[in-house]
Amino acid sequence: MKTGFRILQVAFTFMGTVVGAGFATGQEIFQFFTKYGGVAVLTIAAATVLFVWLGTKMMLLSHQIKAKSYEDFNKHLFGEKIGTWVSTFNLLILFSATSVMLAGGGSIFEEHLGFSYQAGLAITLTLAYFVILRGMDGILAVNSFVVPCMLLFTMLVVMNVADEPTAANWISLPNQIDPIKAWIAPLLYAAFNLATSQAVLVPLGSKIQDRNVVLWGGRLGGLGIGIMLMAGHFAIAAYDPAIRDYEIPMGYIAGGLGELVQTLFLFMIYAEIFTTYIADVYGASLQLEQRTKLSPSKILIVMLISSYVISQFGFKALLSTLYPLFGCISLFWLVMLWNKRSSRVV
Repeated sequence: MKTGFRILQVAFTFMGTVVGAGFATGQEIFQFFTKYGGVAVLTIAAATVLFVWLGTKMMLLSHQIKAKSYEDFNKHLFGEKIGTWVSTFNLLILFSATSVMLAGGGSIFEEHLGFSYQAGLAITLTLAYFVILRGMDGILAVNSFVVPCMLLFTMLVVMNVADEPTAANWISLPNQIDPIKAWIAPLLYAAFNLATSQAVLVPLGSKIQDRNVVLWGGRLGGLGIGIMLMAGHFAIAAYDPAIRDYEIPMGYIAGGLGELVQTLFLFMIYAEIFTTYIADVYGASLQLEQRTKLSPSKILIVMLISSYVISQFGFKALLSTLYPLFGCISLFWLVMLWNKRSSRVV
């Protein structure tokens, strides 16, 4: 029973790390899958295979080499010199993302809960400090609560959309003209999300003592990601093409499903912002701890304060430059992970 619980913890953490705020809003699902039509069913299946296979492989390799951070893992993939450069760039992306996620959390409090923006930042920082201070146990605990709630919200949306006359759109939408882009999309989606999630999945795989827990937790988590992608596509496709005019497609859907679903949706957006925030801060802190030899508590405080300062200004310009570049590096990283051989990892 204890082993089963640990497997679920690993699976939920895998799902919570990959399924971020962009997923919860529905925008990622639409941009990478639904907008290409009914072929999204097949491309989501392809992405699911990549998450199950390569996500599990990443954690198993980390378990095997006992990687303390994703820098150890990247050195294993690329070698000492290139691995250091890849990890440095990943650290920059994680640091940028922490500021954006923190700003998003503050906006949720300001726009929907009646708090000021600064109060929202302070609440998020305080919660993050106490969670991250517990290390991987804190990350596991938060995701073990948030992900089941996210699954509940997804089920409620799917059940309500199933009664719509357009519920069959998820398989009947006409395919778009460019099939090449449609089939590149799941590769890009898996590459980007797996590369960024290594900040948590690498130390997670290394920390878990039982290899079978890592193996089955990775498989179950990857499958869960695929199921949630398919459920999101099912809901969004039912409202296509009207949904294309909205920044937050799931917000449009939730708006017509009653006050309870709307409340759950608001909670899910914040929860996914928070899980992404603590994952990025935790992963970046581990790498800085290896490079600077400062105490974990001091590094954590510096990371939180720095993200707070930058969140005052926003990070759109930097992200618009770095994310496309990071997407290219992610593909290279995915190929290296794909080709990495080990006698104990299949």
